[in-house]
Amino acid sequence: MRAFVAVDLPGSMLEALTRLQMLIPVGRKVAVENLHLTLAFLDEQPETVLEDLHGELERLPTQPLSLGVSGLGCFGGDKPRLLFADVPPGDVLKDLHGQIAAAARRVGISLRRERFHPHITLSRINGRLSFQEVGRLDAFLRDQGGVILPAERCPSFSLVQSTLGPKGARYDRLATYDLV
Repeated sequence: MRAFVAVDLPGSMLEALTRLQMLIPVGRKVAVENLHLTLAFLDEQPETVLEDLHGELERLPTQPLSLGVSGLGCFGGDKPRLLFADVPPGDVLKDLHGQIAAAARRVGISLRRERFHPHITLSRINGRLSFQEVGRLDAFLRDQGGVILPAERCPSFSLVQSTLGPKGARYDRLATYDLV
């Protein structure tokens, strides 16, 4: 089962991000119910391993977590593959990320070794953009790229199943953990 662990976003942040998405000129926008901040991508895992991880995640000592947005960006350089809202990596977020990575390792999950760059994917860009699309994306980033959303308290984080399909991924929460 393909899965990940993600922070669930507060409703007012989802509303603000959805309004911002209406202005995005390229790519396939992520559905509002799929907006999240990934803490750990687990890839394909047996159900028994995810059950073990669930037990580990239930025991994590958590603390209140607030997230804000400090601008927009793209991954992929000259060939952008996704547009995201950048999230400042505060100490509580970095600690939660580290705890989840350690829990995954304890149950035998090997995570990708990459730098943690907290972000919320807003739009996925498949294929190469035309010259006109690059111009529209550049104009959008010039006009909206400095967007700031104040930090808000996040209610929880979740273990999520990701099922790929022709219209994109479908996400189903397997378990939710309160951020106290």
